[in-house]
Amino acid sequence: MADNKIDFLYLSEQDMIKAGVHDMPKCISSMEEMFKLVVAGDYRMGGDNGNEHGIRLSFPKTSDVPGMPLAEPDKRMMAMPAYLGGKYKLYGCKIYGSNPHNKEYGQPRSILMMSLMDSITGAPMAYMSANILSAMRTGAVCGLGAKWLANEDAHVVTIIGPGVMSRYTLDAFMVVRPNIDTIKIKGRGMENINRFIKFAQDTYPQIKKCIVCETLEDSVRDSDIIFYGTTNAAKYEDNPYIEEAWVKPGAVVISASALLIKTEFLAKDHVKLVADNYAMYAGWGEGRKFPTQKTVSTLLGMGFYDAVTEGKISCNSITELGDIINGKAKARDNKDQIMVYAVGGMSLEDVAWGYECYKNALANNIGVKLNLWETPELMK
Repeated sequence: MADNKIDFLYLSEQDMIKAGVHDMPKCISSMEEMFKLVVAGDYRMGGDNGNEHGIRLSFPKTSDVPGMPLAEPDKRMMAMPAYLGGKYKLYGCKIYGSNPHNKEYGQPRSILMMSLMDSITGAPMAYMSANILSAMRTGAVCGLGAKWLANEDAHVVTIIGPGVMSRYTLDAFMVVRPNIDTIKIKGRGMENINRFIKFAQDTYPQIKKCIVCETLEDSVRDSDIIFYGTTNAAKYEDNPYIEEAWVKPGAVVISASALLIKTEFLAKDHVKLVADNYAMYAGWGEGRKFPTQKTVSTLLGMGFYDAVTEGKISCNSITELGDIINGKAKARDNKDQIMVYAVGGMSLEDVAWGYECYKNALANNIGVKLNLWETPELMK
């Protein structure tokens, strides 16, 4: 006879820390496993095409309705559903609200929660704090770019946007490239820059130099690994950009945020494009007003899509990171090739790392068990 009882695990932020959410080497390994499933097609995200980043609640620019939230850069409410197969075979959904003014209320810009659900019944398995979870998986996915795409002798890193996400990304870089000894930093304010420098020097004694740069060009030149991790600018034209002339031969450009690149740069023979999941960007852009990097999202992956739409590059010229990890595609063709890696963020990543933290919490009796019902009222 079926057991009608359903319990699930609640994990607060402190519970997640106890459950190992900060374990970057394990998170990187988990992301590699997830990418193998992506290129195998053993996953689904939102929408009929199974590749939608998420569902965003949009707000009007003006409203006569009292109390109606109004549109601002980085103000959004998102739901990001996913199914991940393989050893996971789980549903998951990350939800979050983001408000650029949250600091005034003593809160981070975004507040995130993650649900894990049984893929057969839909029953809840866990409900967990996801701010650190999300930052970790983003950092780990960016770290995979440094692991698989950077040259072995890479030791100079550029950080553009020295915020929280960049700290987690630096953690991942240091795991996969422990010989990094120089960081070049470009930020909008000295408070964040100084906080980032202190974190880097306190955490990684092998870092010998932290160089504060005045311009994007200065920050990019002579760097081996170039990371863009900024928040969106109020105007599209004010978002960060990169010029081909700044980038040294053999460098890797990694963007998990807004980054404007001319399509002519992307089309050069000595430049190789790598995506976390190009189908996500293609699905996002299909039928939308061109250029989609201006009208849909400023993410670099949408720049890839626009270059394909313009006929400047073929979608077949974009290599999937999962294929590189699986050994089905080469990472770089030569030491001097410039690698450009687009990271858009997928709820699949949250499912994979959330599941590992959930398993560890169960094994170590971490968290609070909550009861949904003993017998559902609607079954009586």
